[in-house]
Amino acid sequence: MTNKIRTVDVIIVGASLAAAAAAKRLHDAGFETLIIEKRELPRHKICSGILSPRGHRFMLENFGPIPQQALHAPTACRGVTFHFPSMVSMSMDFFGGTTPHLHRKYADHWAIEASGAEVQDQTSFIRMQPQGDDQIVTTRKKGGVEVQFKCRYVIGADGPSSPVLRALYPDYPQQIPWFFVGQKFHEIIDCPLDDEYFHFWFHPELGHYTWSHARDGRQIVGVGFKRGDNFHQRHQRVANYLQDKHGVRLKPADADHEGCAENFGPSLINRYVFGKGNVLITGQAAGFLNMIGEGMSCALHSGAIAGEAIIESAIHNRALQPLYRDMVSTEVRRTTDQWNPLKIAFGRPHEADFPAALMALPLKDRLKILRDMWRFACLYKEFKWGREIMRESIARLKHGHYLSKRWL
Repeated sequence: MTNKIRTVDVIIVGASLAAAAAAKRLHDAGFETLIIEKRELPRHKICSGILSPRGHRFMLENFGPIPQQALHAPTACRGVTFHFPSMVSMSMDFFGGTTPHLHRKYADHWAIEASGAEVQDQTSFIRMQPQGDDQIVTTRKKGGVEVQFKCRYVIGADGPSSPVLRALYPDYPQQIPWFFVGQKFHEIIDCPLDDEYFHFWFHPELGHYTWSHARDGRQIVGVGFKRGDNFHQRHQRVANYLQDKHGVRLKPADADHEGCAENFGPSLINRYVFGKGNVLITGQAAGFLNMIGEGMSCALHSGAIAGEAIIESAIHNRALQPLYRDMVSTEVRRTTDQWNPLKIAFGRPHEADFPAALMALPLKDRLKILRDMWRFACLYKEFKWGREIMRESIARLKHGHYLSKRWL
């Protein structure tokens, strides 16, 4: 059953932080904006929740002080600690002080409400069809009722497995490697890891992405690996390693473990997906992910840029895609610079000073870290990213930016 078509200016798919940022720009500019979300709000979001300083500034400037309900305990994070197989550890404080530890279920919902846009939850995106200069978006409400909307613009802010992206490029998910990222929660017996820091392991035997930090009286033990491996075995390997090497004694994992599919590749090798015609892709759906796996700050900024591009396109009658790609190139530079070996070695692309922390160590430890990082990088050899990363690094050096011809 399909109801009468309603017309709005913009439909944003996914009640994410990227959606909130885009909606805030559009609503403030007078665009009738509708956010649709497949789950009931406030909805659970799989995320460790450590927001970067840049993301914190954006939220303060655009949405105001973050409410207490939208924070986990500890409520703030001081920085990042890197751990290496050689048992050298290196702590780095964030520039500008501590940052919030977001409870994504409530932080995202608070930002969505603060955007001022209309929201319809329990509403799934089904498909979209062009009709002249517009899009006909078909949704399905809880209970199976289909509802159609007519809109001038669509924004896909619906995460790495984006249905909007798949509607534009059906073969895209088969063209990229996928990873599983999962975390389990443990009651703590004894944990020497400093609870003011996010802890990350550059250890190829533990997985492609391994982390731990305190949250709400428990310890997160997280692991990322190529999809298809056994999550529980991978997690147990990490838990055993933390106990053997770091003295982290935890009770068996609680039942409420969680995980999701992720794609780490686009931000490493400059293969972002920004949409087609009057449909924009933003946030993690587009491929934005910072080096330590924090995607919230680049989601907020790229989402805001998507909203601004629509406003500029509508007001000045300019083609949307070239405008968006030109505007979002600044976020591409900021994000991909974090994975760029030349920028890491000779610049300051991160929000904590890795070169300074490295140089503060004895020479022997510095050499160990460089060796360990090389061995960790070799874990990604099967994806053939090494040459692509170096090619993009050289292009960045030569042109001052990353080339847009690699973007979809």
